[in-house]
Amino acid sequence: MARFRHVSRAAQSRTETPAGTSLPLLAIESVDHEARGVAHIDGKVAFIDGALTGETVRARIYKHRPSYDQGETVEVVRAGASRVVPVCPHFGVCGGCNMQHADPAAQVAFKQRILEDNLQRIGRVRAEVMLPAIQGPAWGYRHRARLSVRLVQKKGGVLVGFHERNSSFVAQMSSCRILPAAVSLLIEPLRELVSGLSLSDRLPQIEVAVGELATVLVFRVLQALTPQDEQALRAFADRHGVQVWLQTKGPDTARRFHPLEAPELDYRLPEFGLRFPFGPSEFTQVNPHVNRVLVRRAMRLLAPRPGERVADLFCGLGNFSLPIAACGADVVGVEGSAILVRRAAENAALNGLAARCRFEVADLFQATPQTLAALGPLDAMLIDPPRDGAVEVVKAIGAAGPQRIVYVSCNPSTLARDAQILVHQHGYRLRSAGVANMFPHTAHVESIALFTR
Repeated sequence: MARFRHVSRAAQSRTETPAGTSLPLLAIESVDHEARGVAHIDGKVAFIDGALTGETVRARIYKHRPSYDQGETVEVVRAGASRVVPVCPHFGVCGGCNMQHADPAAQVAFKQRILEDNLQRIGRVRAEVMLPAIQGPAWGYRHRARLSVRLVQKKGGVLVGFHERNSSFVAQMSSCRILPAAVSLLIEPLRELVSGLSLSDRLPQIEVAVGELATVLVFRVLQALTPQDEQALRAFADRHGVQVWLQTKGPDTARRFHPLEAPELDYRLPEFGLRFPFGPSEFTQVNPHVNRVLVRRAMRLLAPRPGERVADLFCGLGNFSLPIAACGADVVGVEGSAILVRRAAENAALNGLAARCRFEVADLFQATPQTLAALGPLDAMLIDPPRDGAVEVVKAIGAAGPQRIVYVSCNPSTLARDAQILVHQHGYRLRSAGVANMFPHTAHVESIALFTR
């Protein structure tokens, strides 16, 4: 019998199991899309955090609803074949990861199953070929993160970290294995730094952005700094070799504080000879290792060639646009953020690709057949939308639509919905699909799919 040691304090505080009542013994039948074990209690479904398919567990039920219960594993009576000991000492309390108790192969298989299930159940489509999963390092992969900061006197002062699981409280953390090692080592020094600032209770978050040659910390400050605060921040930046930026309002207000002269943030795609400078508040993929392989696969599936015209929709700062142009095709990138469009154009010029790139600002959630037609004739299209998907874009694709569409998704349910439109309404075939393990140890499913006519 193996005891499950990582029980969320947030769940303990919410438990509805009466004192002295034995915890239910549950047989876990499957794992749902949030990586919770699925069981039944007297015929009612129960979703159990920290449980895996085929296991027998005792669980504390902390939420009752008419049609389901929610609970958390407190004891593993019979472990499944895929269970491993979580590496992080904060697992089960911190909400940053929820799959560390499953081995990496099982995590990837889970994500592939979620993708296939969504395509079949929501989209009523099947990929002709399921692609091998794209994988990268399991630890230290997260180069973008938002650390929450709270002054909680009863917990010893300032807390810096991710939220507790299923809670708005900040977990008590001393390290984080999914952050780069150098950033993980900053958590305790950051607690000490913020504790000594005059605005320790007016500093709600610290954004982390790691580039090839620079690490930036963006402090969200809700009141003016004192001279002593400024001195402490400068000393911290110098001591730890990081850049400190300050953000007073929205993300666009982030400004460099110290040092004023320092390397800019950037990431690279060496296979294509490309460099992408970016600001710490501008969107980039959190996992640069997987992003490199994802871009390579996207180019292989899209197969852009000299003389072709390709649209990159939701193009951001040009993560896919520039590789398309590097392959010789002419590309038109469309993005709703004027800041990112400006950055994409700058990156194209920096990499000597401005002649093959055109970027436009447009709200693609309001796309129509007319707005797509205005892009001109297209041989291929890449779509990389946010979690809401690209339903208006795919609805607007008519008979003159491109022969090849590569769809990069961060939400398998909206990919499946949009795939149904492409296949059942527009006559495309779903040639291939597969997952990219962009967020190891979490239930987040990133995927890529190829549609052709």
